[in-house]
Amino acid sequence: MSESKRIWAVEVAPSAINELCRGTLAEALGIVFTEIGPDYIRARMPVDHRTRQYLGILHGGASVALAETVASTASNLVVNPQTHYCLGLEINANHLRSIREGYVIAEAHPIHLGRTTHVWEIRIFEEGTDRLIGIVRHTTIVLSRLVQES
Repeated sequence: MSESKRIWAVEVAPSAINELCRGTLAEALGIVFTEIGPDYIRARMPVDHRTRQYLGILHGGASVALAETVASTASNLVVNPQTHYCLGLEINANHLRSIREGYVIAEAHPIHLGRTTHVWEIRIFEEGTDRLIGIVRHTTIVLSRLVQES
C-alpha cells in the first residue's frame, strides 16, 4: 500500500488549531482537533447538552457545524495563508444514524483541490467504532487576500 501524498501548505499541530478556535462556535460545541494526516484532518465533538436536540439525540445542525469546521479548516491549511484564504460556499449532509451520548469523530478528505474551489467529504462516525452517523460534502471557495496600499 502506498503512502498518501501530503496536501498541506501549512504544517500545524492540532493543538495550534484548537488554540485558534478559542471563543468560537467550535469551542462552544466542544469541537477539538485531534489529528492531521497526510491528506486528512480529524476532530471530535461530544454528544451532550450542547449538541443534542430535544429528543435527546445528536442535533443535525451540530453535525453540520462539526463538518464545516473540519473541512473549512482543512481548506485553509491547503492554501498559502499569505496570499489566499477559504470560506464555506455550500454544504450537503445526510444524517444516517442517531447517537445519544459519547463522542463523534469527523474526518475530512479532499475530493477536489482546485484553484478557486475545494470539495471535501466528511465522514462522521461514533468514536471507537466504525458506525457511520453521517456523511457530508462541503465546498469552499478560495479567495485572494487583497493587498491594501496606504
